Amino acid sequence: MYDQASALGARRPDAPPALEGIRVADFSHFIAGPMCTRFLADMGADVIKIENAASGDDLRRFEPRLAGQSVPFLWANRNKRGIALDLSRDDARQIAMDLVRSSDILVENFSTGVMERFGLGYDALKELNPKLIYCSVSAYGREGELADRLGFDSVVQAETGFMSLNGFPDGPGLRTGPAVMDIATGLSATIAVLGALAARSRTGVGQKVETSLFDVGTLMLGFQALGYLATGKNPNRVGNDGTDTMPTGVFATADGTLYIICANDRTYGRLVRDVLNRPDLVDDPRFRTNRDRMENRGELRAILERALATDGSEAWAQRMRMHKVPAGVIRTVEQAFQSSEMIARGIASTIAHPTAGTVPDIACPLRLAATPIVAAVAAPTLGQHTREVLDMLGYASDRIAELSAAGAFGAQA
Repeated sequence: MYDQASALGARRPDAPPALEGIRVADFSHFIAGPMCTRFLADMGADVIKIENAASGDDLRRFEPRLAGQSVPFLWANRNKRGIALDLSRDDARQIAMDLVRSSDILVENFSTGVMERFGLGYDALKELNPKLIYCSVSAYGREGELADRLGFDSVVQAETGFMSLNGFPDGPGLRTGPAVMDIATGLSATIAVLGALAARSRTGVGQKVETSLFDVGTLMLGFQALGYLATGKNPNRVGNDGTDTMPTGVFATADGTLYIICANDRTYGRLVRDVLNRPDLVDDPRFRTNRDRMENRGELRAILERALATDGSEAWAQRMRMHKVPAGVIRTVEQAFQSSEMIARGIASTIAHPTAGTVPDIACPLRLAATPIVAAVAAPTLGQHTREVLDMLGYASDRIAELSAAGAFGAQA
């Protein structure tokens, strides 16, 4: 693993994080909701994750595992404190209400109606805490005929047309490997929460904010969505080629493949003149403009790949970087984490874990100069901070013991 602090500069101990003093009651699970609260936690919010005392977040059972811990859970839940409650019990729900009363933000992504059944819906909680920002993440929105539908990342990729844009023209549409819709929805929820937090600083009152997988999935179609609405033409799959520029795509080299993007004539000129030493191709009438190159892409690809076959991918990538031609070697995940770029950015590190010893971690992509991201802390074990949180809420030791004996924190407690 790599040393993030040495790569990016040590964090000033006197620099407060951006969301210092903000408390988040995190009722979310799986990926979309926890991604939102992970970003809030990275920026210094005190995120308290409330889990089902019997089994915890279902993501805890996802593979792979490291020293008994779910790696997906570790990924989605760092920098949070964890409390386990049996919300089917009145006394446990009262603890949740006490936590919400002292919180600035609540994030939930249960099926529609679940929070209301627990007495934790927005209408009830805004009376309890008028300053509360209540973030609801759903599959298809909380209102209307789709509100009761369950949804998952890959289903939304299929339904929004996103899958139809991925893959090669002669094959079926493909979903992405990573859960891009969940991640993007978590990011969208974070933006909504921060907007509501800024508004509260002016108005003094909170509000309900929402985002849904389906709406974000439509956003993730990119400008192809608006292109369809503007022209009526259904966008097609093009594989790894560019949809509107050439040369853009995957090109074979002597030892592998390289992804190259020439988004304009100037970049194309630098590629053929400075990198490939083929100045004759700049003014070749077949390739003079992007339209010309798109019409003659087969001929141009053959010429470029003959030139690229004389050296390896890494050598060409360095040459293109020197001449400001955007390009990158196509790597496996293992190769990416061993690359000079990954090391230079200090992305991977290890952090302490209460039962596993140490676990790997990936740096937050946000960089705030004056209010830096907090030092990473591993995701909590189930109920790890229950006593700590109850102490914070002012519960006396005898009351905590009474609640524990009654089963408010689950049978395991």
